[in-house]
Amino acid sequence: MPKKTGNETENEGRFAYEGLDRVMHEKGRLAIMTSLVTHPGGLIFNELKRLTSMTDGNLSRHLETLKDAELIEIWKGFEGRRPQTLCRLTPEGRKKFSQYLAELEQVIQDAREREAELKKSAKGSTKLPPGWVPV
Repeated sequence: MPKKTGNETENEGRFAYEGLDRVMHEKGRLAIMTSLVTHPGGLIFNELKRLTSMTDGNLSRHLETLKDAELIEIWKGFEGRRPQTLCRLTPEGRKKFSQYLAELEQVIQDAREREAELKKSAKGSTKLPPGWVPV
């Protein structure tokens, strides 16, 4: 919500949402984080690939970015003789993702409140002042 100073509402930066971490906010990385948060023990690379509908290369690149940000950890091992890669959230990654979701919930709440305000006011019209033309 905007800060109130005296009788005025301070709107500067009202909808900036600094908590929407750009590392997680990208569609592919958001899919990875969402998949991993629902699997606390982690996911094998191929399962994560299936859940996110990514190619090997695309998934690898996004995992590297998340690992560099210390949001996930990557483990190598074997199942029988087959090499496996396990990915899971770090404790800090889980905490930051929770904070990210809280910020996203605030975005939704603010949008709903703003929409309700516009519906109640005469200014809720989508008409533009004279002089504006579509391009």
